[in-house]
Formats: sequence, C-alpha cells, structure tokens
Amino acid sequence: MKAFRLDDLEAERAANEGAYLQFLRERNMSVGLYALDAGEHDPQKPHHQDEVYFVASGRASITVGPETTEVARGSVVYVPAGVAHKFHHISEDLRVLVVFSPPEA
Repeated sequence: MKAFRLDDLEAERAANEGAYLQFLRERNMSVGLYALDAGEHDPQKPHHQDEVYFVASGRASITVGPETTEVARGSVVYVPAGVAHKFHHISEDLRVLVVFSPPEA
C-alpha cells in the first residue's frame, strides 16, 4: 500500500519550488499535485494522456476545449488526451490532484 497526506505533498512541492509534484507512478497511471496561486497564469499545454483533475482546495475557472466551468473544492474534471485546457480566473489558491492515464511521460 502507498498512502499520502496532502499536507506532506504540498510541503514537498513547495520545497522543490515547482507548480507540479508527481508523487505516484505506476504502470497504467501517474498522480501528482498541481498548485496555482490566486491570480497566477496556468502555462500548461495539451497532454498526450487522458487526465482527471480533483480540486482539493481553491477556486477558479477551467476551460477544456470550447467549454468553461467554475471549479472549487470537490470538483472533478476529465480532460481527454490532446485537448487544450487551462485554469484561469484563479480567485483562491488552487491545489489539484491530477491523475494521468497512461502515466505522464
């Protein structure tokens, strides 16, 4: 079994001074913590993998392809491989668990 605490992951991500921390990688998936602070720009580009976002905290909008929705703690968003997507209008520091399948390259 592998178990993780969000507080510990956030501390490790912050110590590495990056917006993204991959903390689990298995044969069919990888999982990471993505962090964007209020007002910050989301620089990501489309990925080669399907992904699922689970918003652990914060508030923002996300655009996936032509669709936009607001997200907050507890929101879950699926993004198909190759589709443009970005978080924007980040009004509260955003912490998102990201599941990639297959694993992120």
